[in-house]
Amino acid sequence: MKAAIGLGLLAFCAAAAMPLAHAQVDESAAQALMKKSGCLKCHSVSAKKEGPSFKETAAKYKGKADAEKALVTHLTTNPKVKVDGKEELHDSLKTKNEAEVVNVVRFILSR
Repeated sequence: MKAAIGLGLLAFCAAAAMPLAHAQVDESAAQALMKKSGCLKCHSVSAKKEGPSFKETAAKYKGKADAEKALVTHLTTNPKVKVDGKEELHDSLKTKNEAEVVNVVRFILSR
């Protein structure tokens, strides 16, 4: 009995410790919101455009505990970014729904 409880607790702790980027992602919803928000004009999944690819972004944040939080902030606060050597504001996602924003972030981090 103690072994079963111990194994159950171990499984729960292992699942809770998994990075959030591996959580379930609704890919079609993420892609639809990114299209609606104009993200795909400057970004793509694997090719660099004016902005980094989602694959590059995922690699940059790989293993960082604050990756999800940092990207949520980036995609909701209109930070300044450099494009062709000049600074401009990065557009926010076209939603106020936190779950939709997190879904897009998880989509990017899963690349």
